[in-house]
Amino acid sequence: MQLDIMKGPSSWAHTARVARAVSGAGLAGIVFTETTQTPWMSLAQAASVAPELQLSTGIAVAFPRSPMVTAAIAWELAGNTGGRFRLGLGTQVRAHVERRYSAEFDHPGPRLRDYVRAVRACFDAFAGRAPLAYDGEFYRMSLLPDSWRPEQHAWPDIKIDVSAVGDWMCAMAGEVADGIHVHPLHSLPYLENRLLPAVTQGCARAGRPVSDVDLIVPVFVVGGDTAADRAPLLRRAKEQIAFYGSTRNYAFQFDDLGFTGLSARLNTLLKAGDLDGMRDAITDDIVEQFAVVGRWDDIPDALVSRYAGRAARLVSYLAEETIDTDPLAPARWGAIARAIA
Repeated sequence: MQLDIMKGPSSWAHTARVARAVSGAGLAGIVFTETTQTPWMSLAQAASVAPELQLSTGIAVAFPRSPMVTAAIAWELAGNTGGRFRLGLGTQVRAHVERRYSAEFDHPGPRLRDYVRAVRACFDAFAGRAPLAYDGEFYRMSLLPDSWRPEQHAWPDIKIDVSAVGDWMCAMAGEVADGIHVHPLHSLPYLENRLLPAVTQGCARAGRPVSDVDLIVPVFVVGGDTAADRAPLLRRAKEQIAFYGSTRNYAFQFDDLGFTGLSARLNTLLKAGDLDGMRDAITDDIVEQFAVVGRWDDIPDALVSRYAGRAARLVSYLAEETIDTDPLAPARWGAIARAIA
């Protein structure tokens, strides 16, 4: 397994500082989110200061962009990073897609499947492997004059990953994607009993082995040699578990583990603005299911025990915050990366 960190929105200067720290410590790469800013400029900035890092989007929002636009950006990034870029795509939610981006959302699962295939058709056309002649359920493209074709490079086989949570989306990912961005709110029973069986089903439809699909797994890693040392990260992990868990589409994550009704309770607290109450509703038993907590020296074994044989890449969800505040943090994360590799 390789260890990346998750990178949120920030200035280019901050991105450069984090990229240098991550590279110098020996971590594998950075996964860039798309929330209040697009990931592309920060990703290029990281590549310019730390060219050995593996870089990816986790995830870029698909539907507001034409597949051609997304493919062209990904093609440029792959060429300029020497093939060290992989494209992570996701749907976002209806409200954001329709009311913030003013884009189409209906039938998000089939739409995303068609989007992935359309982006691949663009890659094939850019590489000169086939003319651009994609006629899908939602996307149709048939014009790419030579004068508008991006310059070819040596890394045309760009991996495309998708975010997936439910059974249908996980099966779809197994059918068409190179990898899955697993949701940060996940437990081992979810991976074993829901995600992997669905991925296996999708792979069977496509006639390929499950090993063709990489699991890219964000993890709430809470390290510290004493309880007091762990307290800040533990607080943040509880806040994030509570925030994600308040979404009713994820209620099954709690229900499957016997924490029935917790999602509805968190949603009620969220609507009341009681963020402290949300965090306090996440008990240590719940944290144990959704996070990895322990002394720094014990974290590698805990990660290997939980994810070895399942995940190709782990993504430390909270590492960026520690790099900003603790000068020893890069070395700690680097030690974990080497131990689990």
